Amino acid sequence: MKKISLLGSGELGKEFVIAAMRAGQYVIACDRYDNAPAMQVADEREVFNMLDGDALEAVVKKHQPDIIVPEIEAIRTERLFQFEEQGIQVVPSARAVNFTMNRRAIRDLASKELGLRTAKYFYAKTFDEFKAAADEIGFPCVVKPLMSSSGHGQSYVHNDDELEQAFREAMEGSRGDVKEVIIEEFIDFDSEFTLLTVTQKNGWPTLFCPPIGQVQKSGDYRESWQPYKISDEALKQAQMMADKVTKALTGAGIWGVEFFLTKQGEVIFSELSPRPHDTGMVTLGHTTNLSEFELHFRAVMGLPIAGIHLEHAGGSAVILSPKEASTPVDRSLLDYNLEDALKEDRTRIRIFGKPEAHKGRRMGVVLCYGEVGDDIDALREKAKRLAKTVLGTDPYAKLRD
Repeated sequence: MKKISLLGSGELGKEFVIAAMRAGQYVIACDRYDNAPAMQVADEREVFNMLDGDALEAVVKKHQPDIIVPEIEAIRTERLFQFEEQGIQVVPSARAVNFTMNRRAIRDLASKELGLRTAKYFYAKTFDEFKAAADEIGFPCVVKPLMSSSGHGQSYVHNDDELEQAFREAMEGSRGDVKEVIIEEFIDFDSEFTLLTVTQKNGWPTLFCPPIGQVQKSGDYRESWQPYKISDEALKQAQMMADKVTKALTGAGIWGVEFFLTKQGEVIFSELSPRPHDTGMVTLGHTTNLSEFELHFRAVMGLPIAGIHLEHAGGSAVILSPKEASTPVDRSLLDYNLEDALKEDRTRIRIFGKPEAHKGRRMGVVLCYGEVGDDIDALREKAKRLAKTVLGTDPYAKLRD
């Protein structure tokens, strides 16, 4: 049995903990707030600010984990090198986590060092720098905080009049103590997709899941589907880029590598996460023989993965909260209607168990699946239609203020 410290205990972490617990491991779930989803299924919990390096070090010293699994960006990541030097396994590696928690580092690695095709980009700490970068890139453009999650602070800017608000929102949406934004060329893409990439220990080869199609709104995942239709040549390009960047970052685990596919068929690297990816929740609908969380667990533990196979076609759509619910009384009024969705065959629902709801916050996901070769658009529409019945909110609704 291994002792695992999970840093960040959201819905993705919860599914990882379930995979680990099913294999007899011991998990300490950590986050900045109590009763986070993963804490509800872990052996122990710790509530503290993970950006506080001393607090993070104290928790590691207290529990003496064999493995540290980061699940979020807001961590004092430089301390992870110290833990690695002490013989603790960091997933996928301290180097990978440090690079990918900051868009500057990963974008420079991909574009400048590895030569991958990315969108043109600039950084800005002040509004004057931001304005100059926008003048260089032109409109429309995309603005993001260097450190953020779930699309917070991300926006599309169409003209000069929108610059000030976009800069302010990006700064306010920053996580951690990094106050800087990245401004990118807008890619006129046909679609976006994720290539779940599994790097392994013991010299075993890198594996790829069938590509996953996705739609984001304001940088936040709203629906995904698997398989995503792509040409063999484009898939080879994506696999080559994913292999190149994950090898450069080092370590074992699953990575969510995101790409744009242009209308001309060009594959462009977007970004990556060194952990299970929200769009990969579609694998909970048995699209693949092992979910992304089971794959992550096996890779982390150095257990064999005999193969990754597409077993079903599937779609996922998010369940959004229609209102604020921060107290037990408020949460009791957030009535999940499961009956209508579950009347339909080959449908699953995952409610995440978040202790607070905010208007537009992701509270769960609906998963629909069918046979390989079934109409993927029909499965997507089914998932979105049924997701709307659970809390009465459309997965594409703009509910955040």
